[in-house]
Amino acid sequence: MTTLRSLLSSLLLATGVLGLAACGDDSTARVTVKLTDAPGDNFEKAVVTITKVYLKGSEDVVLLDEPVTVNLLTLANDAADLVKDAEVPQGTYRELRFVISGGYIQVNEDGQRRIYATSPNYAGLPEGTQADGELHMPSASSSGLKVKFDKDADVTITSEDTQKVILVDFDVAQSFGRAAGNSGRWVMGPVIKGADLQFSGNVKATLALGTGVQLPGGDTPLELSAFSAVLINADGSRETLPFSASPDGLFVANFKFLLPGTYQVDVVAPAGVSFTTAPSHPASATIGSGAETAVNFTLTSVSR
Repeated sequence: MTTLRSLLSSLLLATGVLGLAACGDDSTARVTVKLTDAPGDNFEKAVVTITKVYLKGSEDVVLLDEPVTVNLLTLANDAADLVKDAEVPQGTYRELRFVISGGYIQVNEDGQRRIYATSPNYAGLPEGTQADGELHMPSASSSGLKVKFDKDADVTITSEDTQKVILVDFDVAQSFGRAAGNSGRWVMGPVIKGADLQFSGNVKATLALGTGVQLPGGDTPLELSAFSAVLINADGSRETLPFSASPDGLFVANFKFLLPGTYQVDVVAPAGVSFTTAPSHPASATIGSGAETAVNFTLTSVSR
């Protein structure tokens, strides 16, 4: 999965607890919007400038109106504060929308690095960089991009909530694609999903050696840390994390800030290594509201 995550400004915080706290006025509450990203294969950068975030209701409520430029790929398996403690009147809001003024992607195409930008003069391009082609963002800078909530649920804000944070997942792999025909353009058709942060969960994948199973030795002995876990969402976006040793002796890959749903969890090995696992891989994992789901793989054979 290549999905937005370094401290970028007072609005962007790579880690931390986000909350919705009632403020002094009983008719309002404070809202935080936390941004995460599901990544995409072959993408090296996906940079956007967000100029406005607002809630649509009987009256629109602006949560952010200062430009923030962010590389979405830095947020894989992480999250950042895009809006922090914005004061919002109580009520029911039909939509959360993002206005994006521009951006660029850097992709690997047939072994070559290419950049596609909304404009040759887009301010987010690194100094001296020339774009190889155009990135088209229809409607992104006018009415804004709608965040899709499960079952098209409304966003309800009350002053009685002690914690209510909106987690927004910008799926890079599903949001950018080549334009039809031979124009050479790329188009952004965003897939942006949202949920209350309290409903998000995580997948903890572990890897261990089975009884009697030994890793191949030789000049370059194979280690469990050479294996990686891959999380695949329902849209096919993939996120890869290496297994790291934990204090209890297991090797763990922990995928965080996941919206509820069913995912596939796979295990990959270095080139030239064959292996089997129990359970067999990939395995299915269903994320419930605010829960951790464990997928425990045991290597039953390894060779190279």
